[in-house]
Amino acid sequence: MNPPKSPFRRVAAIAAGALIGIAGVGVLASPASAHHPEPSGTYCLTSDGQVKVTWTVGNSENIDAKITTLKSTVPAEFTGSLAQDATLPAKGEGFLTGTQAHRFDQKRPTIELTVEARWVRSDRIVTESRTVAAEPKGTCAAEATPSPSSPTPTATPSATPTPTTPATSPSPSQPPTQSPTPTATPAPAEPVGSVESTCDKLTFTIENPADGETVTLTLTPNKGEVKTLVVKPGETGSVSFDATEGLVVTPAAEGLDDTAPIAWEQPADCAPGQGGGKDEPALPLTGAATGGIIAGAVVLLAAGAALFVVARRRRVRFTA
Repeated sequence: MNPPKSPFRRVAAIAAGALIGIAGVGVLASPASAHHPEPSGTYCLTSDGQVKVTWTVGNSENIDAKITTLKSTVPAEFTGSLAQDATLPAKGEGFLTGTQAHRFDQKRPTIELTVEARWVRSDRIVTESRTVAAEPKGTCAAEATPSPSSPTPTATPSATPTPTTPATSPSPSQPPTQSPTPTATPAPAEPVGSVESTCDKLTFTIENPADGETVTLTLTPNKGEVKTLVVKPGETGSVSFDATEGLVVTPAAEGLDDTAPIAWEQPADCAPGQGGGKDEPALPLTGAATGGIIAGAVVLLAAGAALFVVARRRRVRFTA
């Protein structure tokens, strides 16, 4: 006689099925990581008193992006691959680098770089910027410059030796006085803003660092009501507008330099009639991947139910 299966086995089968279904929903519904450029910079002082700054920009995502804004507090041209409209390689495929050189009048100049990049995916279009201050690295390494060899001059013998008066030894030459290595002025913590166009929404998000100040952003659409986003230090907030054809939103805030209008862009994989309505707002949706999430969850929950049925059909059997 085979002993009956323990009731614990049946309970375990039910729990396993439920956990598989929940895990599937979690995997399918997990949000994508935030898109952002990854800038960094260092600077040093050259022997002629200039500040040489080297910038490096990486990518947080596995697809290429486009540099849409490039602003530096160093008033000099960039040399290198870092430039406006340059393609930012996908993560792990390289970086953009640029160098600037300038002689500052002030002792403690602000040396910062703001980079904005744009990612285009099939279901959304994301634009986000980052501002970084360069780190000091002391004095720049001297660059070896080969000096041209010149023939040694031959002294012409004089007919009558002239007594020489002992010359005063020249005082040792003083090295040129260099300005102290500038230190980047600590700027107030910068909030990070991003704009995302999906099939049904145009979303503005602000991530405010803990040591920042309260940000009040006023968003004025060309159709519909004005919305205000208030984000306190250490918090993240967002405001969305229903996607409609021709939607343009103008942001405004104290200290905001770029107040250019931002238009909603329709991603490539939007379903027919999804977003872009001329007279009516887009139909409410729970997300572009809702159908896939529900289907995956149903399949995984069905697998759990099957395990439960198999467990219940196991009965006591007698063998000869």
